[in-house]
Amino acid sequence: MRFPAATVAALAVAVAFCGRADAAPFEDTIAQRVLACTGCHGREGRAAADGYYPRIAGKPAGYLFNQLRNFRDGRRHYTLMGGLLEGLDDDYLREIAAYFASLDLPYPAPAPRAGSTAQRADGEALVRRGDAKRGLPACNDCHGAAMTGRAPFVPGLLGLPRDYLNAQLGAWKTGHRRAAAHDCMAQIAERLSDEDISAVSAWLSAQPVPAHAVAEAASAAPWPIACGSVAVDPSGASSGRATGR
Repeated sequence: MRFPAATVAALAVAVAFCGRADAAPFEDTIAQRVLACTGCHGREGRAAADGYYPRIAGKPAGYLFNQLRNFRDGRRHYTLMGGLLEGLDDDYLREIAAYFASLDLPYPAPAPRAGSTAQRADGEALVRRGDAKRGLPACNDCHGAAMTGRAPFVPGLLGLPRDYLNAQLGAWKTGHRRAAAHDCMAQIAERLSDEDISAVSAWLSAQPVPAHAVAEAASAAPWPIACGSVAVDPSGASSGRATGR
């Protein structure tokens, strides 16, 4: 499958904007076709140094597929991503997602600690225990006990720059980022104060990533909150328990 003309043009813009992809003779392989992705997301999808483009290597295939589809269909907004994905069908998005999900690459050391000791402690409390009084489940309940994700839909939260975490939680809180209904992350972000978001990002961004970190295996246990993003698997079949407990 080839990129349509509009996408080829967007690929050229992306490479020029984010950094030239490694020059190499073209081979019709998925690794070669996604070089434009790594122009922004870093070599082999390891993440860029500017703290804005997230790591995509090794994230669960279902999560990556959902995000590619969200950008293509307008639930997430970024001009370069929308242009890259315009006209690509679900099968090709699944192929891209499966490729990046298959990569097992080391993470860099965590960023220096940000915020105060008290702020990081508040962030850890929300990550590990949530806040039942405000209807906030613990991040661990969905993203895994080790915060490395939960297959096939939920990404890990370690190894992400603080600026990126702040931006995405803020986008959900303001409605700029959306997902399939029930949009569980939007509901959670709406209940977080700006101080909560800052505390959570300060703690998460300072945590090391275990070697060969992988998402936890899929579980039949119910999710703590209804979540539409876990209702469809990468092959298009219904999957998962989307109802809250």
